[in-house]
Amino acid sequence: MKVLVRNWIISTIIITGLCGLLYAVVQQELRQSANYPQVQLSEDIAAGLGQGKSGEELLATQFPGDKVEIATSIAPYAIIFDNAGKPVAASATLNGQLPAIPSGIFDDVRHNGEDRVTWQPQDGVRSALVVTQVKDNGGFVAAGRSLRESEDRTSDLGKLILAGWIALLFVTLVIEGILFRVLRLSNTN
Repeated sequence: MKVLVRNWIISTIIITGLCGLLYAVVQQELRQSANYPQVQLSEDIAAGLGQGKSGEELLATQFPGDKVEIATSIAPYAIIFDNAGKPVAASATLNGQLPAIPSGIFDDVRHNGEDRVTWQPQDGVRSALVVTQVKDNGGFVAAGRSLRESEDRTSDLGKLILAGWIALLFVTLVIEGILFRVLRLSNTN
């Protein structure tokens, strides 16, 4: 009996580790893939600004129509910042205002040329944000998109993996119970 309990505990540890690893890998893939199309948008707009095009012209080309309200929309958006990190043009608003992002992001971009972050400007509003520096210290371009859909998929994935984990633990417990009975019967014969 002790051997079977030990085997079930080992099986439980292995199953738990594999389910945790599966969740982590897929969650990271979903989160990282949420950075697209922002990478392209931020790089294209930064390149256009570096060639002397106006921010308003580039935003109008990439985002025709009304400005996106970040708090309620899942549409991609872009914000152009001057070299000091002050927003100067945007295809989006946050509660009717030009959005600002933390200054530490600009410091990272100055050193690395780009930064990819999860930005939460207020409770319940989270964006996958890619910030690119315009060449020759011409400012920054931040392109973002709501993480709502990505986080909903991650939540669904978590529930699915949890259900699978419970099912696998139950199946291994049943198998261990069957093995216990079989071994007990074979020992009595």
